Amino acid sequence: MVLYIIGLGLGDEKDVTVRGLEAIKSSTKVFLECYTSILSVDKTKLESFYGKEIIIADRDFVECRADEIYEPAKEEDVSLLVVGDPVCATTHTDIMIRAFELDIQVELIHNASVMGAAGCCGLQLYNFGQTISIPFFEENWRPTSFYPKIKYNRGGGMHTLCLLDIKVKEPDFEAMKRGKIVYLPPRYMSVNTASEQLIEAEEIENQGAYDPNSTLCVGLSRLGQKDQCIIAGTLEELKEQDFGAPLHCMIICGEVHDLELQFLKKFMVEGSQFKANDHKYEIDCSGGGGNDKSEDVDDSNKEEDNDEGKSS
Repeated sequence: MVLYIIGLGLGDEKDVTVRGLEAIKSSTKVFLECYTSILSVDKTKLESFYGKEIIIADRDFVECRADEIYEPAKEEDVSLLVVGDPVCATTHTDIMIRAFELDIQVELIHNASVMGAAGCCGLQLYNFGQTISIPFFEENWRPTSFYPKIKYNRGGGMHTLCLLDIKVKEPDFEAMKRGKIVYLPPRYMSVNTASEQLIEAEEIENQGAYDPNSTLCVGLSRLGQKDQCIIAGTLEELKEQDFGAPLHCMIICGEVHDLELQFLKKFMVEGSQFKANDHKYEIDCSGGGGNDKSEDVDDSNKEEDNDEGKSS
């Protein structure tokens, strides 16, 4: 008997792999984890395509009743469906560890995730450093624990993928005080909110990890879907753009290679004031192309003439 943890990819019900679909059809129970991410289609479409009834595993289920997912796999095949890839969230790792402790066989079936799909903007995946998560700021809680990782990445010339907060089935503590169990409406952080919070984090830390007015960043939404959106610019510019419906993520660029910059130009905010590799670039974005011009920030940069620091 096997506990299958199956990645569903980023699009819709048809993104599941053939191997994943075979495992689903062979399973007695099928759970859909919808705590760490969301899919663009609802449960009924999945059930129709897979030919199986699906049990929703929301936040409360995953945190308090996870044993109901893995323990049945002692005697029957069970599938846990995960948006993206199975190994991109610690929640799934925890379930695997608990299953291993009970000698339950676990089989992973991989799929596309944001960790790889972020490369669709043209930034090379091997140039990324540590991935960070940005939580919603609250009135009395404005954490900046992600800031040192951005500084570390950019210090090494690496890009930083930022995963943005999701609040699903959050308890309403005011209602709980009155003896009622009420959940707040779901909230999904936008690139706009993340940009504003990153600007505030730089104001708080003041260590120059990035410049809201010049550091090149990329906002992405609904990756892997037909209406995915990609916009590049500074934090000050991105906070004013329309990225549409969730889910959103973003990238803070480190050193940008010429090929990366050439690819990014089609997504650039018109007239963007970004600087890359200590150069200010003027990009003609008309028709997604044109000639790039770079201006040196200081005279010392004029002595450098290499592929990393110039645009062609």
